[in-house]
Amino acid sequence: MSSRDTILAAVRRQLPQSSPLPDLDGRWISYSDPFAQFASVLEMIGGRCIRVASESEIARELATLPQFASAKQVLSLVPTALSGTVTMEQVDDPHQLFDIDFALMPGGVAVAENAAIWVSDEHVKHRVIYFLCQHLALVIQSSDLVHNMYQAYERLNVTASPYGGFIAGPSKTADIEQSLVIGAHGARSMTVFIVG
Repeated sequence: MSSRDTILAAVRRQLPQSSPLPDLDGRWISYSDPFAQFASVLEMIGGRCIRVASESEIARELATLPQFASAKQVLSLVPTALSGTVTMEQVDDPHQLFDIDFALMPGGVAVAENAAIWVSDEHVKHRVIYFLCQHLALVIQSSDLVHNMYQAYERLNVTASPYGGFIAGPSKTADIEQSLVIGAHGARSMTVFIVG
């Protein structure tokens, strides 16, 4: 028997017993006001939440944001709210999105417990826009706001598109010298518009 086989045999003898998966029919966290919880958590992690009655009100709210007011290159995939200065149809190479100052994008399911919002490339030509833009705004419907991650995954079809993930707040890191840096690896600000 080789030393390799000896080592692998010893590892196999020490494997733990398998155990059943946990029961998921427990009582999950819920909130009396999921919107207030979502907005509070989003603000705590560096973002901003604005509730609007309809998508047509978003343009008026955007005009009050300094990040939007100073933006030269704006991309919008929510045409009922805003038309941008750049369209995805103009962009063949995702590297061309490097100078997008502000992006207004549709979001999917939003989670009150952690202010995470599901995004995918289902209707987005270049998914890198979520991370290359300087300032990101996501638009979600109030009916897509759920209490917890369990409810979010019940609603998601993760195989609907090749890419999907949750985004919570602007990019940030505190790895270096324990100093919080906003916008370290992506958007420097994130605004969420909840419609309805």
